[in-house]
Amino acid sequence: MRRREFITLIGGAAAAWPLAVRAQQRAMPVIGFLSSRSPGESAGVVAAFRRGLGEAALAEGRDLIIAFRWAEGRYDQLPALAADLVGLKVALLFAAGGPPSALAAKAATSTIPVVFSGSNDPVGVGLVASLNRPGGNVTGMSTFTSVLAAKRLELLKELVPAAAVMAYLINPSNPTAEFERKESAPAASSLGIQLRVLNASAEQELDAAFATLPSLRAEGLVVAPEPFFDSQRDRIVSLSARHSVPAIYGFRDYVVAGGLISYGTSITDSYRQAGIYAARILKGEKPSDLPVMQPTKFELVLNLKTAKALGLTVPLTLQAAADEVIE
Repeated sequence: MRRREFITLIGGAAAAWPLAVRAQQRAMPVIGFLSSRSPGESAGVVAAFRRGLGEAALAEGRDLIIAFRWAEGRYDQLPALAADLVGLKVALLFAAGGPPSALAAKAATSTIPVVFSGSNDPVGVGLVASLNRPGGNVTGMSTFTSVLAAKRLELLKELVPAAAVMAYLINPSNPTAEFERKESAPAASSLGIQLRVLNASAEQELDAAFATLPSLRAEGLVVAPEPFFDSQRDRIVSLSARHSVPAIYGFRDYVVAGGLISYGTSITDSYRQAGIYAARILKGEKPSDLPVMQPTKFELVLNLKTAKALGLTVPLTLQAAADEVIE
């Protein structure tokens, strides 16, 4: 072979090589990650989702690509974000951040598998036909957030035993908000508490809700587990401190950020399990054959530094019952 012909051959192979690489990359399955939350505050749960994939021997970049879309608490953007991911022809949609994103994903496709995480009452909101036999193209991880509403009130009452009035912060744009209200009302009555429901679905409404606390004479606040609130976690914790109101939350991250107390399911474990489900589906299993998983981990977390700043004495029995005490 002449030198010029050899160079031409090598040059042609070199030119074709990137094309082959790009073709291989295009063939790699893509997971569409649709979240009603924000990227910064979701770093921990995204890592948990990747851990779940890893436990099933799949790795981002090697075996799959993840395309992220964030609504950042603006639920009205979710349908367009879901449609965008469907347009990318993703192999699977992961709906993160509760029912709003899960319902948007389900509405966007009846053929692409959908795995949701952290959804309260998935049967009640219409995501699946039943927990054991979800049917269709949707399955995922359930939470007991509204069922635990009564327990959160009890815990807050234990911290503020003299409280006669408490506020309950919910997002009315979340379809499970009504479940929260219904579960909390009888519990409040049995504890001798007048419960005042506060609504907030935008940042300015959060400020307005907290501003009403003095006129309500609320001596405690329950913050409903809610993706929009998660996206505003630091703001909510700061508002609670500014208004000197003892508040209980649904997830540990609030207490790590300076909140007083939380009680609920482990949301990071929910995302990890969702990663495992996503991997199983990518390997050939059908969503309809995978029952909706119910939580097995519940966390009670206390922040003694915050309690001291609020002038509260935390009972030793409550400290002993806590899974984690932040000092």
